[in-house]
Amino acid sequence: MTKSSHHRDDTKPRPYRLGRRQDAADRTKTRIVAAARKFLMSREAAQGFSIDAIARRAGVTRATIYHGFKSKTGLLGALYDSLAMRADLRDRIGLAFRARGLAEAVRRIVSAYCLLWATNRLVIRRLHALAEVDSGFSGVNRGEWRREVLRALLTQHDAEFAQRVARRRQELVDALHAVTSFETYDDLARGRRNDAAVVRLIAGIALRLVDG
Repeated sequence: MTKSSHHRDDTKPRPYRLGRRQDAADRTKTRIVAAARKFLMSREAAQGFSIDAIARRAGVTRATIYHGFKSKTGLLGALYDSLAMRADLRDRIGLAFRARGLAEAVRRIVSAYCLLWATNRLVIRRLHALAEVDSGFSGVNRGEWRREVLRALLTQHDAEFAQRVARRRQELVDALHAVTSFETYDDLARGRRNDAAVVRLIAGIALRLVDG
């Protein structure tokens, strides 16, 4: 065996080192997202969204936030996605697509989004407010993705409701998109209704739209 075969190239990062670095980076990003959520729940949020304020709360530099999320929109998008994960949104949408019949599919999709909206109403309300005043945040609420989900759900049931649904699918998508929005949920939940009552009410409206 030659001497060169024993030589170790220390210039290449070892796999376990790369893994540790990635784990550390992921933990830092999680801490930053948590800091952004707490910031939006605080009185300080009334003064506007500030990367400097988030950096102070998370104990990192501005550069660290921009390195991990690229922009304010990227950070707020990550926060929104973290709320969706806490609400198991993707799995619940999957249940809607596996429902037997459009009526049950509609009930499940309404329930899925209501659970998301209930996850943290104050944070989502302020995220949407930011989108209203700053065009850079306009895609943060994932509204168009929800519209595509609704369109796909109706398309899946075209055979069942061919005459009633297929010809007015776009109108139904627009109406269901409005009914399942955070703004609708938030408005209906402001009174004394509990979450279950709000879900029943919105599902009832959605089913009436589908039935024409």
